Amino acid sequence: MSIDIDFTRRNKKPRLLSDPEKDKLEEFIDAIHYSSRYNDDHFEYRHVQLPKAMLKAIPKDYFDNGRGTLKLLWEDEWRGLGITQSLGWEHYEVHEPEPHILLFK
Repeated sequence: MSIDIDFTRRNKKPRLLSDPEKDKLEEFIDAIHYSSRYNDDHFEYRHVQLPKAMLKAIPKDYFDNGRGTLKLLWEDEWRGLGITQSLGWEHYEVHEPEPHILLFK
């Protein structure tokens, strides 16, 4: 079954963080919250909650200006933010009412 991700909501290719950008995010990494896994008949899911203050330290080109949320991130991008999970997770959505919550499947 296809994961069904809107690739137009991502950067055309992964935009990796510079060392100074990574340094700005370092203080938030221990406060990232990972939900338990949950599933339906097709996929396993989880959400990742970033500290709200962390959004201000993330580079502007990671954001979708039209939505006011993060873009859908490539694996190299979300790992660069300090999100750590096993292989195979895809960032497929952002919870728009709470843009610091990233949805994975």
